[in-house]
Amino acid sequence: MPESVMYHDGNRQLQDRFDSRRISDRLEEKLTRGEFSEDDKLFIESLPYFFLATADAKGRPDCSFKGGPPGFMRVTGPSEIAFPDYDGNGMFKSLGNIVVNADVGLLFIAMHGKPQRLRVNGTAKVSDSDPLLAETVGAQLIVRVTARAIFPNCPRYIPTMQLAEPSIYTPQAGCAAPEPKWKDFADFKDVVHPRQPTFKG
Repeated sequence: MPESVMYHDGNRQLQDRFDSRRISDRLEEKLTRGEFSEDDKLFIESLPYFFLATADAKGRPDCSFKGGPPGFMRVTGPSEIAFPDYDGNGMFKSLGNIVVNADVGLLFIAMHGKPQRLRVNGTAKVSDSDPLLAETVGAQLIVRVTARAIFPNCPRYIPTMQLAEPSIYTPQAGCAAPEPKWKDFADFKDVVHPRQPTFKG
């Protein structure tokens, strides 16, 4: 088998200990790909959230939740996806990590309806001049991810949950987004950063 895009020595040590190297290789061979399928695109663009794992220049990890209206994450090329950065707390934990370490992991997961998971590992770039800014309501930056490995994950441990309603903070065309209450707390209100001008739809 050619060099693995999925596994390193740490993975291999545990695979060998538990005699799972053969199934691991078969899963990589049969399921892992470098380009998005049409089913991948439909799944990704149907979701109102995903999880983003990043690490800083020293390899210290961080994981964040990213949410928006279905379609806020787009498949923009055979191996490329893009998503907006909306107004947040201003810490830029995830995007700041990407600036110094482009390696990222994304988890797309449906916990309502039919359980499903898709993982994407690749490299990311943050832009304040991406053409998508001119058509993405509420976006202050755009992140593009070039996939190195795309692979489905067994959904067997996903609990059955119900999606009740979208967040009231999700950007919508023609609507002013409400400010979260924490921005008016006494400890923070004197240092809250201004909202950036964004496309309103």
